[in-house]
Amino acid sequence: MGLFNAFSNALKDTKKKFTKTIEHVIIGYAEIDEDFLDDLEVAMITGDLGVKTTEYLMKEIRRGVTSGEIKNTGDVMPTIEACIKQLLGDQEEELVLHSPEVILVVGVNGVGKTTTIAKLANYYKQQGKSVILAAADTFRAAASEQLTIWAERVGVPIVKHQEGADPAAVVFDALASAKARHADIVIVDTAGRLHTKTNLMEELKKIGRVADRQVPGAPHQTLLILDGTTGQNAVSQAKLFGQAVPITGIVVTKLDGTAKGGVVISVKEELGVPVRWIGIGEKMDDLKPFNATDFANALFEKE
Repeated sequence: MGLFNAFSNALKDTKKKFTKTIEHVIIGYAEIDEDFLDDLEVAMITGDLGVKTTEYLMKEIRRGVTSGEIKNTGDVMPTIEACIKQLLGDQEEELVLHSPEVILVVGVNGVGKTTTIAKLANYYKQQGKSVILAAADTFRAAASEQLTIWAERVGVPIVKHQEGADPAAVVFDALASAKARHADIVIVDTAGRLHTKTNLMEELKKIGRVADRQVPGAPHQTLLILDGTTGQNAVSQAKLFGQAVPITGIVVTKLDGTAKGGVVISVKEELGVPVRWIGIGEKMDDLKPFNATDFANALFEKE
């Protein structure tokens, strides 16, 4: 299944809530007036676009009305679609992997962090890359055991210490192993304690310092896992994480089970951080590299 079809299937509920709600507003008005614009704004916010993204879109619509580019309500949806494609397209950039590429994975418990790491490892393995997992979540009971089970399923090695060990020491050993084995990718799991805890943030900074000493420039990526079903709460969570840890990319999980897929759009506008991956199902290959064009086309697909 191609990316477009995969996105289209995963976004079915989001399309019903987002595009259908907007279309309902458009159909309900014969002409553009302030009541129409107010209802349109409400429809966007309820579609989990967030305040900042909604403000941007409304500004563009008002500008289009004033300039004459938008002559009637039927011109509004194409304008929204074009603006969203531009918003998402602005983040597209090719990632050049280092050797080894060190990927730090962060996020609170319950967002699908462990399974996402497994899916990420599986993706790179399918690309012919050698992958090592580092079980640096030594705080949560059984965290390393869970990651070990996934490592065995995927067929990749894992470096772990006993529960309560120094996470930075795990990372040190994992990177030493990666260099010895000439591994291509090291994916580091981290503790998922609440983002308000200062000690977690200090721990992540220490991991970063140790990684940089072992592999200059590491971690090359810091991916924040967000649960797509939480909508704008996920954006708020990301802002708090970003204040303490330099996030380079976002992974939005569970998009197949939510009508709040509009959060993908607001993540870029609110945070200025690209969405790198999206989770669209439970299968091992249901973690997909984010493609702005395919995502936008699937969201506005005509049925």
